Amino acid sequence: MKASLLAVLALLPGLVGAQSRPVRVIVPPSRIGILAQADVTLDEVVALVLSNNKDIESSRIDRQISSLRLVAARGAFDPRVGADGSFVRSTSPVSSSLGGGAVLGQLKQMNFTGTPQFSGLIPRTGGNYTVSYASSRNATDNTFATLNPQFPTTLTFSATQPLYRNLRYDDTRRQIEIGKKNISLSDEQFRQTVLQSTTQAVDAYWDLVYAVKNLQIQMEAVDLARKQVESNQRQVDQGILAPIDIVEAETQLSTFEQNIYTAQQALTRAENALKTLMLPDRTAALWSAALVPTTPLNLETPAVEFPTAVKEALESRPELAQAKLSLDVNQANNRYFREQTKPQVDLVASYSGAGLAGQAVAAGPNPFAASTAALTDRINALSQLQGLTPLPATSGGGFGGAPPVFIGGYATSLSNLTGWSYPSANASLKISLPLRNRTAEANLAASIADGRRLQNQRQQVEQRIEGDVRDTLQAVDSTRDRLNAAVLARRSSEEQYQSELRKFQEGTSTVFL
Repeated sequence: MKASLLAVLALLPGLVGAQSRPVRVIVPPSRIGILAQADVTLDEVVALVLSNNKDIESSRIDRQISSLRLVAARGAFDPRVGADGSFVRSTSPVSSSLGGGAVLGQLKQMNFTGTPQFSGLIPRTGGNYTVSYASSRNATDNTFATLNPQFPTTLTFSATQPLYRNLRYDDTRRQIEIGKKNISLSDEQFRQTVLQSTTQAVDAYWDLVYAVKNLQIQMEAVDLARKQVESNQRQVDQGILAPIDIVEAETQLSTFEQNIYTAQQALTRAENALKTLMLPDRTAALWSAALVPTTPLNLETPAVEFPTAVKEALESRPELAQAKLSLDVNQANNRYFREQTKPQVDLVASYSGAGLAGQAVAAGPNPFAASTAALTDRINALSQLQGLTPLPATSGGGFGGAPPVFIGGYATSLSNLTGWSYPSANASLKISLPLRNRTAEANLAASIADGRRLQNQRQQVEQRIEGDVRDTLQAVDSTRDRLNAAVLARRSSEEQYQSELRKFQEGTSTVFL
């Protein structure tokens, strides 16, 4: 007994020294990277999210890409202009005078050719057309030539028209239809991104409100704990309480101090989450500002009937619209692949006109009559002796003279062409009957199977929407009831808190209570 009393007396100077130490003033440390503060409302946050959020910007870019792809698909119907040109210079061996060589054993020719053309696809029928114009300049030393140089020209209109496969639907029209659906799909994806981003922004805003309020409450708790330490200090000095009561109060103060640091970390995390949604990049000025939410809390809950909520959800939910658009794309693929299972029957037609002109070649000896010239001369001499009329000369004059309509230059050839005096028409039917069209049949079967999968996905989306509506309406009703109960509990807790606060100020209660 005496030993125990001596031990307590030995510790008394330490406890007295503990009573005399000042109570720590706890101030939350400055937040990292925060240099100012800015008031923000919920509407301002939503507006910034819609303007700067990267997910929304990516959706805008996706829609732009879809629009450009539709333009690219329609570009298949853009006409194409092209041209071919060639130059040929040749020396050909000939073995007889009938070859027309001016020099025995060879024939020289030189040719310039240009062929511009205009072609494209026919939008509504799946056919194609080509308009081509060919013109050339030909020079030769052929002794049979009546025009040298000569300028032949040709204007040709040709078209290929499917009569069965690809008549009503082809790959080009399929790509255009899919492009239109993809634009609508991008719109729905954009709307879904906007809804999700807005919902995230609203949730992040109220998370920040909670974090701010929580930090304030923890600081109030620290202030009350500090007052408790001061009160216990005075009562120990007065001999009312034991020194250990100071230690207990300081322990409570330290616990509440830890809560401040935890609350401050949670506040920073909530604030950064909101800034990530609403700011355009890491250089934005608001990154260095503490956000102070100023929008008052609205405790009114909406009253929505269950059938109305389900109907509106099925009509407006973007994921259901996306599922429908995917089915529309699948229907376009089905139509195209079914078209490819048909036989290929094409009508090919062309119509052309020709023109010709050139410089007339001077008349020369007839090469066919040259070998009979001596015989003709002998007969004429004998005929003269007998007083008969001589045979007409066959060795002089021109050979094979060209008609006057062809005498001229390039302009004359064009005139002959545009006069359509030398037309040519052609029509043919091309039929292709595959013995086993397994590729097209397999593609069609795969597309039909994909349609069944998309239909199942749509039904799953509808079920998920039904479940979401039920869960949300139940959550609204439950939250409304919890809110009403919480209002009563808060009113009672407030009255109890005020009572305990008065007792605490009088020294008859504790921080814990």
